[in-house]
Amino acid sequence: MSLRKSLTAFGRATLNRSLVIATRHHRVQALHPTKTNTEDESVDSREYVSYSNKTSIDFEQTKEAYKSKDTLELLRSLVVFKLCSYDILVDKNKEIMDLSRKLLGQKMFEQFMKMTFYGQFVAGEDHQSIRPVVQKNQAYGVGAVLDYMLSCSSAPYIHKQPSDHREKFTAHQKFGDRREGVTSTRTYFYADEAKCDQHMETFLKCIKASGGSSEDGFSAIKMTALGRPQFLLQFSEVLVKWRRFFSFLAAKQGKDSVEVLEQKLDLEQLQTCLASLGAQGNIQSCFSEGRLHSSGMVDMLGWNRLIDERTKISDLLVVPNLQTGELEPLLSMFTEEEERQMKRMLQRLDVLAKHAVENGVRLMVDAEQTYFQPAISRLTVEMKRIFNKDKAVVFNTYQCYLKEAFDNVSMDVELSRREGWCFGAKLVRGAYMYQERSRAVEIGYEDPINLDYESTNRMYHRCLDYVLEEIQQNKRANVMVASHNIDTVKHTLRRMNEMGLPPTDKKVYFGQLLGMCDQISFPLAQAGFPVYKYVPYGPVNEVIPYLSRRAQENRGIMKGVQMERELLWKELMRRLTSGEVFYTPAV
Repeated sequence: MSLRKSLTAFGRATLNRSLVIATRHHRVQALHPTKTNTEDESVDSREYVSYSNKTSIDFEQTKEAYKSKDTLELLRSLVVFKLCSYDILVDKNKEIMDLSRKLLGQKMFEQFMKMTFYGQFVAGEDHQSIRPVVQKNQAYGVGAVLDYMLSCSSAPYIHKQPSDHREKFTAHQKFGDRREGVTSTRTYFYADEAKCDQHMETFLKCIKASGGSSEDGFSAIKMTALGRPQFLLQFSEVLVKWRRFFSFLAAKQGKDSVEVLEQKLDLEQLQTCLASLGAQGNIQSCFSEGRLHSSGMVDMLGWNRLIDERTKISDLLVVPNLQTGELEPLLSMFTEEEERQMKRMLQRLDVLAKHAVENGVRLMVDAEQTYFQPAISRLTVEMKRIFNKDKAVVFNTYQCYLKEAFDNVSMDVELSRREGWCFGAKLVRGAYMYQERSRAVEIGYEDPINLDYESTNRMYHRCLDYVLEEIQQNKRANVMVASHNIDTVKHTLRRMNEMGLPPTDKKVYFGQLLGMCDQISFPLAQAGFPVYKYVPYGPVNEVIPYLSRRAQENRGIMKGVQMERELLWKELMRRLTSGEVFYTPAV
């Protein structure tokens, strides 16, 4: 069954037509957002069988950490990281690169970049030139997540909004350029359908390159490169309103203080509540056995399945509005052109996933802004339903700086259990904090980001522990710990030891960026853990924005980079004093 056929229902309003509310002026209370606990839950390690060969890794053993690097590569790393420590160079990096290009000329500028920043963080210009880097890393046990650096449109996509649109899931002129404040990821802007087809072709080449240059590799894709952002905005609005409507109904039954998966609605009380809001018809007829929890009640996952009803995408469902308290349609009607654009986006996803399976490659779907993410996650789940039946081919990315991160992870894990597909996740801290907070303040909705870095750390470890427990229980979940934080890596190793999860199971992966944190990646790989480098590639001019972000990120995480610089110096001194200054890696 194709992804396109399986997704023709997305965004469709759902429920039986008999549930359409008779009046839109009936006042209701404002919905209460689901409470999210970011505190770590205590876990008694005695519940787990200890792994007899417990893994212990020394991350300060520089000889092993840098055995894949020659001495010139060590020097380059030291120079690049030192330059990233100067604020004026980082803040003015675009102006400095433009001036360097003018002074040196394009050819000399490209050569200079390849000797410094480009050579540090980028594998090459095309799928042929990246092979030496990918194969050398693979010789030391480190795989690749390939990502070709697509160029962005010169102008961002701005949707002209009606004056009565509001809140989070509408396009706003001030935040039309989604690149502002984003330092760790790329941004795509919608030009037209032909441009989206070009992006798909680029992703296909990347998938083929991944299959041809590394074993069991990954290829990264970004959904905003594959379709019109307005569809993702509108569909996200549907999903979030539908979820908040459930939370509102749960609060009516006195269940708003429990975890989201523990919120279960009694059908009779649900019918009474909806009737008091003006709904007509029998809600119980909408819930077959497959949509009910084993308790005979309705939980969030059963509630969400109502949106999968196979009806026309522009049908309407009426729910309470958060601000006005009045009932209104979930989704504005799509035009015929928007319907076609949506279907083309789904077709592109279908093509990419099939191509990944044919080439033995796994797809890593990147996370994006919170006003796109609900739709992206939902589409990714649909891909998992089709392509993750026997093993995890499609991986979703969960940003743990979000207050609702644990709810998102736990619901998707539970859904995979019920439906029998393999859960695949990449856990990151997040890339859009500055932009998300600015947008929330400007537009006037709740800040979606955790209060501080420590809260995000607790959320990351909580999500990670949950997935590790799922791996221990049924062996059908997979997780990539995408982190440069040494404490998180050590936490993962400790929990794997406690749970008896050997690295040979290849259910827990580690991921770092090319050119960074080799002192984490290579010792892990040499100890037998599956480790992957995020490997960007593309022409120098196309990669400049990425290099700018790397400079900003290195400046922003100077504590970790400072440690890396110290270890690089330590290894350089060791080679000088031991007569290994001309050391050359075996591969």
